[in-house]
This record gives sequence, C-alpha cells and structure tokens, in this order.
Amino acid sequence: MFHSINPVNHQVLKSFPTLNNDELDDKLSLSKSTFNSFWKDANIDYRIECILKVKENLQENTDKYAGLITLEMGKPVSQSIAEIEKCIFLCEYYAENAKSFLKDKIIKTSASKSYVTYQPLGAVFGIMPWNFPFWQVFRFAVPTFLAGNVILLKHAPNVPQCALAIEEIFDLSIGKRGVFQSLFIEIDQVEKVIANDIVQGVTVTGSDRAGSSVAALAGKYIKKCVLELGGTDAFIVLKDADLAHAAQMAIKSRMNNCGQTCISAKRIIVDESVADQFKTLLVNEINGLKIGDPSDPNTTLSCLARPDLVNNLERQVNSSIKEGATEIIKGGRKEENSNFYHPVLLTNIKYNMAVYKEEIFGPVAILITFKDEKEAVEIANNSNYGLGAVVWSNDLKRAQKISLVLEAGAIAINNMLKSDPRTPFGGIKRSGFGRELSIEGIHEFVNVKSISIS
Repeated sequence: MFHSINPVNHQVLKSFPTLNNDELDDKLSLSKSTFNSFWKDANIDYRIECILKVKENLQENTDKYAGLITLEMGKPVSQSIAEIEKCIFLCEYYAENAKSFLKDKIIKTSASKSYVTYQPLGAVFGIMPWNFPFWQVFRFAVPTFLAGNVILLKHAPNVPQCALAIEEIFDLSIGKRGVFQSLFIEIDQVEKVIANDIVQGVTVTGSDRAGSSVAALAGKYIKKCVLELGGTDAFIVLKDADLAHAAQMAIKSRMNNCGQTCISAKRIIVDESVADQFKTLLVNEINGLKIGDPSDPNTTLSCLARPDLVNNLERQVNSSIKEGATEIIKGGRKEENSNFYHPVLLTNIKYNMAVYKEEIFGPVAILITFKDEKEAVEIANNSNYGLGAVVWSNDLKRAQKISLVLEAGAIAINNMLKSDPRTPFGGIKRSGFGRELSIEGIHEFVNVKSISIS
C-alpha cells in the first residue's frame, strides 16, 4: 500500500494499493498503444493546446493543489502556492517556445539539403521525489509531453494523492487516457518498467544512491537517462558583499521548504574577516522565522515530510557535534516522534563531518570561514556533488571569475539559486548528468535525426 500521511499529526489520510504485475503490464500496454496510435503523430499545435489546458487547470485550482501539497508533505501553504505558480509559468514558457525548440534545423553540407529533425522516442519513465511533488514532475513532464513522448510516473510513496491529481490534470486536458500514467509500484518492479520496449528514457530526481541504481538498470537495457541527485551547494560570501542581503538570502535559501531543497545553501562559506558580523546576521534571520502549522499562511518553517528524515537529520547533527562542531543555535526535535525540527546553526565545521560531506535535508545551516579567494574555491569544490553554487560580491567581474572555476551545473551571483524554466538545470559529479528545462531539457528525450538529400 501507498499511504498518504499528514506529517503534522501522522494521520493516515488515504491508502492506495500497489499494482500487481498483471496490472502493471496493462499500464505499459496502454502506454504503448496510446503512443503508437495517437500521441507520436499528434502535431505540435495540438500538444501546445493541451499544455495550455493544463495551465488553465492549475490556475483555476491553485489553492486546491497547493492545499494537497501541504497536506501530504508539510510544505508551508504560501510555498505550496508558489510551487503551483511556478508550474504555471513552466507551461506558459514551453507553450510559447516548444515549436521553435523542435523546429527542423538546416545544416550546411555538401548535400543539396541537410537538416536535423526532432522526433519522439516512446515512453519516458520518471522517478520523482516528494519535496516538490508538483514542480519536480512538471519539470520533466511538460517538455517530454510536448516532444511527443508519453509519460510514466513513479512518484514518491508518501505523495500518492499528488500523483493522482497530476495524472487527472493531464487526462482532462488531453481527453484521452494513456499519455500520462501514475504507477503505484514497488522498487522491485522498477526494472520491469525500464526493461519494457515502450520505455526509451528514464529520468530520476532523488538521492545519488537511487540514481546509481536506476542508471545501472538503464545501462543494462540501453535506455537514455537523466539524473538530478541533489547537492551540498556552496554559498560563498566575499568581504565586499552586501552582508545583510546575503544573510537574508542565505537563510531564505537554506530554510525554504523546511530545508528540503536540492539547491539550497547547504554550505555557507564566508570571509573570516566578516564572519562574526555575518554570523550575527544569520542568527537574526533564523530567529525571525515563524515555525508552525503549514496550513497557516504566515508560517515560514513547518515540519519535515517523514519521521525517518528527522531521524537522519538528528544523526547528521549529533555526530558532527561529537566531532567538534559548535551549536550557535540549538534547535532540533522538541517533542518525541514529532516531525518538527527547529533550526540549527553550526560552526567549526570540518570536511569529515556528516553535515559537510552529506546532503542535509532539513533546517540546518553550517558556517565555514576562509582566508582568501583561493581557499573559498577549494572549500566549495571539495565535495562529491556539483549541483549549484552562489557567489556574493559587489565586484561583479571578480564574482564571475570565481563562478567559472566552481564545479557546479548552475551559479547565481548576488542572489539565492533557483531553477528557472528559461535556463538549463542539472549537475555534475555525484549530482548527476543531463539537463532539464530550457531547450536542452526538451532535447534530452528525442531522436535527433539527421536527414541529407543528394
């Protein structure tokens, strides 16, 4: 069973049975028949029309879907509304640009005419997490859909109502079943899906361990895959930065979604000459957070999505303190079995500590100091991950120079890092490979076919 559980009070809201193998075969057969008989030959104008209907559905039901996100995984409702609004923007962006992104491209050769055309592959299988239960799905699904592929979704087991709501949105917008299907399956059924001949691509957002396992299966069956596997993003603050603004954005980034965000400020790296001042600013920002019921519009920090996430966060923090980290703000779990974890700020961080080398998924900020620019870059790059990074400085040329040597897929200067439909998103090293969003995202799961006429 997949259980929808309110993380605030542990109430079981609804339960859904997993598919047996015969039922899964039926879903895969429907995916294949829908692709071959209907979707792969649907013209781009029709697909765009369908995505505009998806957008309208989101607009008309923003509060409903935001409430569902908050109910299932505990995100503050104001942030849930922002998540739906971001999905709306994504639909608008691709509806406006998909035709040009997929347009045949003329190539100058010795032939009388050479061109590249972009054609759909089949089904793309998405394995998605719970932390942004609408955005993570829409981020891969909208461009995949517009490219002419059908979609199979294995969503996280704790957000089944979100999964079904998204499937319903696409069904209503297309008027035909089979283009988008949610699969309530167990981990041991994932290989069966990837092995099926209709599945020609796999995309995963999750942990590096999960990504490694799925990538191995994709390789076994020779299926294209895209992996976004989290990070330990560096947030570098040079001494000439606007410190007050940088501190505000550092905490906004780190505590957004109760710290359960891949591209938040996981390692705050500050020039030692301004570190004490910056630490005070961070403390003030943390103390200004409103912790409470996620359904309250004024709440800025709520609970973690599951008990095991709190347990793991406690392990990371406690082991780091035992190894010498200093608690500037002592937060943590205040009540036994609660999913609420109050913010923590740690200093005296060393590389071997869990809070440095592992991805922190919760409201824990760590402060690291550096002596010069070279050391700042060394600290930032001293990670197995490479999703994103941030640089703060009033010297923009210097900040851009640093950004070029940071080992990450995306850099923000003088702001918190955010994914944007207009720019490609993805990482390097253990943060994964491939890109979502922008033109690069829509080209990940197409047949880039070259045609030459003599």
